[in-house]
Amino acid sequence: MSLKLLRRRKIKKISSFVEPDEIFLDSKNLENFDSQQFEGRIEKQIHKKTILFLGAFCVAFMALFSIQLAHLQIQKGNSYLKRSENNTMEKQIIFADRGIIYDRNKVELAWDKKAGTPVLGAESDTSTDFNLPTREYFSPGFSHVIGYVSYPAEDKSGKLWQTEFIGKDGLEKEHDDKLQGENGSKIVETDATGKVQSENTVNAPQRGDDLVTTIDSRIQKQLFLFIQSLSAAHNFSGGAGIIMNIKDGEIITSTSFPEYSSDILSFGKDATTIKNYFSDKRKVFLDRVISGLYTPGSIVKPYFAIGALNEGIIDPNKQILSTGSISIPNPYFPDKKTVFKDWRANGWTNMMEAIAVSSDVYFYTIGGGYGGQKGLGIANIGKYANMFGIGAGPTGVDLSGEKSGTIPSIEWKAKTFPGDAWRLGDTYHTAIGQYGFQVTPIQMVRAVAALANYGTLVTPHYLLGDTTRENLTSSINIKKENFDVIHQGMRMSVTYGTAVGLNVPYIDVAAKTGTAQLGVAKNKVNSWVMGFFPYENPKYAFVVMMEAGPSTNGVGATSVMRQLLDWMNVNTPEYFK
Repeated sequence: MSLKLLRRRKIKKISSFVEPDEIFLDSKNLENFDSQQFEGRIEKQIHKKTILFLGAFCVAFMALFSIQLAHLQIQKGNSYLKRSENNTMEKQIIFADRGIIYDRNKVELAWDKKAGTPVLGAESDTSTDFNLPTREYFSPGFSHVIGYVSYPAEDKSGKLWQTEFIGKDGLEKEHDDKLQGENGSKIVETDATGKVQSENTVNAPQRGDDLVTTIDSRIQKQLFLFIQSLSAAHNFSGGAGIIMNIKDGEIITSTSFPEYSSDILSFGKDATTIKNYFSDKRKVFLDRVISGLYTPGSIVKPYFAIGALNEGIIDPNKQILSTGSISIPNPYFPDKKTVFKDWRANGWTNMMEAIAVSSDVYFYTIGGGYGGQKGLGIANIGKYANMFGIGAGPTGVDLSGEKSGTIPSIEWKAKTFPGDAWRLGDTYHTAIGQYGFQVTPIQMVRAVAALANYGTLVTPHYLLGDTTRENLTSSINIKKENFDVIHQGMRMSVTYGTAVGLNVPYIDVAAKTGTAQLGVAKNKVNSWVMGFFPYENPKYAFVVMMEAGPSTNGVGATSVMRQLLDWMNVNTPEYFK
């Protein structure tokens, strides 16, 4: 072998060996080498067995894929084609749960119940089966406050024309935007038989917000039952009752009889019952608490008494004689007199006693003047009624449909009875809550609350924690001692006067009754009672009105309130503390 060849083999042999210092040198990654790109490192080749294994795996995978593709496209192609042609994809609504309406103690008054009742479709030409939540309602005694809803509805082709639950009355309507929530949607695949093949939620539904009301469902239900029972037993056409916190306007109860069924109106399928609602002369749809206009009778007397004190036209201790009537000259027949009767001869009465026994002669006198005693006059009668929120427009309660009422006045008569001048007798009748006088129960409970709390007009409301309405108040600028006179008269009404039925041993009540004659024949009356309790430290005001009962009735609104007080003493005594 030549020397040149030996040298080449020696060089090749030497070059295949890596010295230890070279390894350590590489590990330091000398200057100008990019360590992120592994410069200055010794590369190691991938083993041939690894390459062969990966190649075999890829070949096997492609073979299996080809076999399955051939199976689907060739062997099963026709059957899958037919299936795809028969299957349909549609978008369906997922209806959101409506918010729950609670009473003040978190008792459910209106809530959703999962059910499969109506079957509706969405965005398709045919109906598709799915469960629609149904609205459930606490009853009886709550329909006018809570209201009802209209369910989603479809046309004859199965296409939805209403996709939401819509509140139609009461709190369901007033707070529909909060309660409603937001519907979701899903994609559903069905075959020719309607069988669901697959479904996927696209948008999840958003549940509506809950409402917590000021109502105590225990008391409200019982008050409704008492009104219902008295109406049936003594032929009243209806009635209403309301209890309110005199300090913040929270409505503890608000019930109206007769009422409709929220369930029946929501479904809208019981045509016979719904037709009867509309034909019922008792006005089933009327919320008598906020929308019923009624002649008040004597319950307005305390407001004109405090007006007379505030105007300084009479001392509260001055006595006025009631022999059963007063007479004034008749302008058309000078030789005759017009007689204005009292409901009985009450004798000599001061202001407190006149409130207690409800002397008409006393209030004729301080209202229109008589026998040398100056009266308020019709302008001041209107002034003080309005001052306490009577006939002065809406109270601001958070339900729609509230009525304002009417206080007779010279302007009102000129418009109502053109050409008929205002007379002294009109003032007399207005002073005892008759003639064209009309009020709502919610106006009167607000007014009696203002008597109880010494002159603050609160805003009635149904939502617990409604600070906006709680802070919405106005003040009546009348001396405290004048309010005390009215308080004394209303307490005396309970201890020995017309409201003696409320003289119970477990709570001191102050009250004023009223009996308003109706119509020309005067054979029907509205029976009222209003008041507050406890007497020494008032917390709650109440009004009960029984509508259009026979004038011969010996019982009325006071009987209802007495039953309720007795029931509350046993079942909700916390309201008397």
